[in-house]
Amino acid sequence: MIAILSAGIAPIVALMSFIYLKDRITEPIPLIMKTFIFGALLVFPIMFIQYAIANEQISNSIFIESFFQIALFEEFFKWFIFLFAIYHHPEFDNHYDGIVYAVSISLGFASVENILYLLTNGIEYAFWRAFFPVSSHALFGVIMGFYFGRAKMNSGNKSLNIAVAFLFPFILHGIYNYILRSFTNSWFYVLIPFMILLWMRALHRMKTANDSYISSYDIHKEQKHL
Repeated sequence: MIAILSAGIAPIVALMSFIYLKDRITEPIPLIMKTFIFGALLVFPIMFIQYAIANEQISNSIFIESFFQIALFEEFFKWFIFLFAIYHHPEFDNHYDGIVYAVSISLGFASVENILYLLTNGIEYAFWRAFFPVSSHALFGVIMGFYFGRAKMNSGNKSLNIAVAFLFPFILHGIYNYILRSFTNSWFYVLIPFMILLWMRALHRMKTANDSYISSYDIHKEQKHL
């Protein structure tokens, strides 16, 4: 049991630390823990909804299952929690903060999901889970947080950016699921390039969000000297 908990939590801690330490002004740990717990608690109502839908056998389509039975519910509830708990919070005051809190919510969800999977299927899946499902949740969180940060820091197109904060992670999550279910014997060869592209996009978004903080800080310094 301890081994499974350790294997399930280790990649979560590593990814959250990586995202957190990239922040030029670190966020309060209690608030990050709060969002992490919110994300963790999301697992249970979402699992119940998905189980109910699966039992009803509404559709046998891989596309419907990948995008609407899984990705839609998971990304919508993460997005909703962010909007409800973080978007108007005073600590959310620069672009990169959106990434930190969205990843925290996503990894909270991924932590419980990962532990439950390992308890059911065995610790031998821990390595595979760390590189694919867990890291993908973190990367979807980066994309979500980037657009929430853009919405918060820029008055123009605020509603559009809030909508995109849900739409892009939903689409990416749906594609991820679809690859796993469609390419049953060769998913590895399709998913690896997808994950590489996702990492590249997420790292670029992180850099852009941090650069926007530097730009706004320089502008603020110039205004103080005038």
